[in-house]
Amino acid sequence: MNFQKPIYTEQGYCRDCYKCIRHCPVKAIRVENNQASIIPERCIYCGICVDACPVGAKRVRNDLNRAKLLVRRKDKVVASLAPSFVSEFSGVRPGQLIHALKLLGFHAVSETALGAQEVSAACAELARKGEQKLFISTTCPSVVELVQKYYPALTPFLTPFLSTMAVHARMMKREFGEDTGIVYLSPCIAKQLESDDPSMKVDVALTFALLRQWFEDAGIELSEVQENEEDVFLPEHSKDGALYPISGGMLQSMEVRGGLGEVRAMAFSGVQQIMTALEGVQEDPRNPLFLELLACDGGCINGPSSQRRSGTASKMLETLRYAEMPEPGLCPPTMDIHREFSEPPVETREPLRDEMTAALHRLGKSMSSDELDCGGCGYDTCRALAAALLDGRAEVNMCVSYMRQLASNKANALIRSMPCGVVIVDERMEIVECNRKFAEILGGDTLTVFDAKPGMAGADLAKVVPFHRLFRTALEDGKAVMKDLRVEGLILRVSVFAIEPGRVVGGIVYDITEPLVERGLIIQKAEEVIRKNVTTVQQIAYLLGENAAETEMILASIIDSFKVAPDSSGSGKSGR
Repeated sequence: MNFQKPIYTEQGYCRDCYKCIRHCPVKAIRVENNQASIIPERCIYCGICVDACPVGAKRVRNDLNRAKLLVRRKDKVVASLAPSFVSEFSGVRPGQLIHALKLLGFHAVSETALGAQEVSAACAELARKGEQKLFISTTCPSVVELVQKYYPALTPFLTPFLSTMAVHARMMKREFGEDTGIVYLSPCIAKQLESDDPSMKVDVALTFALLRQWFEDAGIELSEVQENEEDVFLPEHSKDGALYPISGGMLQSMEVRGGLGEVRAMAFSGVQQIMTALEGVQEDPRNPLFLELLACDGGCINGPSSQRRSGTASKMLETLRYAEMPEPGLCPPTMDIHREFSEPPVETREPLRDEMTAALHRLGKSMSSDELDCGGCGYDTCRALAAALLDGRAEVNMCVSYMRQLASNKANALIRSMPCGVVIVDERMEIVECNRKFAEILGGDTLTVFDAKPGMAGADLAKVVPFHRLFRTALEDGKAVMKDLRVEGLILRVSVFAIEPGRVVGGIVYDITEPLVERGLIIQKAEEVIRKNVTTVQQIAYLLGENAAETEMILASIIDSFKVAPDSSGSGKSGR
């Protein structure tokens, strides 16, 4: 666990569902001791795992107290408001939001879109120069992380400019003084990672979710705030930079700020779509290309900390209505916003053939037909899980099919080893499983059928035993039944109990006429089986509760049957 990073796992909350792995586009998750944690070196901080986690185990670092402390201690703190505020606070007038932020203690409120306009001018100028043939936008920090870590060959094609947030922070310090505090407000989690870099000039980056909490803590209801003529964005209102939070918005802004010349432009949003787009892309001297990439589907308007993650079309329309498009013309950047990229790529190693084979065997995959690729572990294929296992990012018990088969094998082995007859029956009165001792006690055709089909799965219990009504009774009322019955000259003690009320019942049958039956020995062996297997049962119980419960109930019933079983006369004394 690393609380210093923007995303972390709250230990103890993780429930082994592997949903975070399933949704993480770069599999930056390590499972250790059944807890899924973020691997900082692999993470791109897109926030998808936070949104996917069904129990809230994936948490976003809370920097709200840092922001509150900054506002109290500094004379001037400016709120840098991301352009996605338009759709995030739909129905709230800009003046109301500005006034509310001033009530929190901010000296001024400014639109990050002003920095976006500087980035547009710089990128348009770079494209027109034609010094390279492939350009990848760097306004989205998750995209920057993705390219550097997973597509290092494309790192040279990242536009060498600061993000809109960092550019705007420099503008605000130029406007209000170098000692001015900067708090960036957006729906983006990755901006927290970027703000941790002192060179970005941003003191704290807060998500809109934390901003709402701040308003709530201060007792501010946005809809009731009354603004005045002084509640305006400083130093001025943005124009085309307000288009940045929607997919393709940056390209529209670049068009009015000089255009891209002969360079073609494409926009992609969503990490999976971006990864698909980047596969095979390369510099082409005949078709120069500018790629605008945003990690969130539809753009920043659907950021991971947005209050509403739907209605993309309406959000885009709100953004388009708010933005003002100036007359097209050459607009050179007004400040130096160059940067360099130095994040090391993720180290990957293709497993050797023997290593992969050994890892697959550990997962119970001894042949290709065993590789179900069910995705239950969170990985798309069994081989991907095996590779993660070799890399120390996964555990064997993540394979659901293997653990289910392991539990089934253990349950079957336990049933087979019982010195008395055991049978399990479903609601259709069909046998689910039985051991050979059960068939031997009944003898005749039953034993013949068992030898032909061990376990007798699917056999009609009514055609196998004359006391099938005991099982029907246990199915209907869920109560345990124990009786001594005469069958074919034998006295059988039959104990029937519910395994899954109304659906599955188990039965234990033994011949109390056998002189060599040693109840104490049976009890001892059953308890020994429980003792030896309790660790394994605990390990797989979270995945296979039904199988574990079934085994435990069978064994417990065996012990109870022999400890308190009445004799054939019903006196309750030992039958020995």
